[in-house]
Amino acid sequence: MKSKIVALSKNEDFKTLLKKKKVSNRYVTIFFGNIDKKNNQKLNISFVTKKKIGNAVKRNKIKRRLRNIMNDAVKEISLKYHYSYLVIAKSTMLNNEFKIIKETLFQDFKKIK
Repeated sequence: MKSKIVALSKNEDFKTLLKKKKVSNRYVTIFFGNIDKKNNQKLNISFVTKKKIGNAVKRNKIKRRLRNIMNDAVKEISLKYHYSYLVIAKSTMLNNEFKIIKETLFQDFKKIK
């Protein structure tokens, strides 16, 4: 059964997540925590890339990579659905291999468990 991944939409949700716990590595910073009035059947996660990273093509490439990694993570790792996640990408993601980034993010999501 494929679980649906839903993006955060309200500005309030982003602000509350930025005040919650965080895990950081050289590729991303992951903010996570509980948000009230949220569906626990779906994974709430949003990906953010700053304009400093580059043009729209580069930023969209990073977001595609992150979405792909999260689809694999849902299948392989038991993520907590009662948490909401905010993933902020760093510029080092552009120059590194997908496989290395994926392993690093999997380790971080295992720490969150």
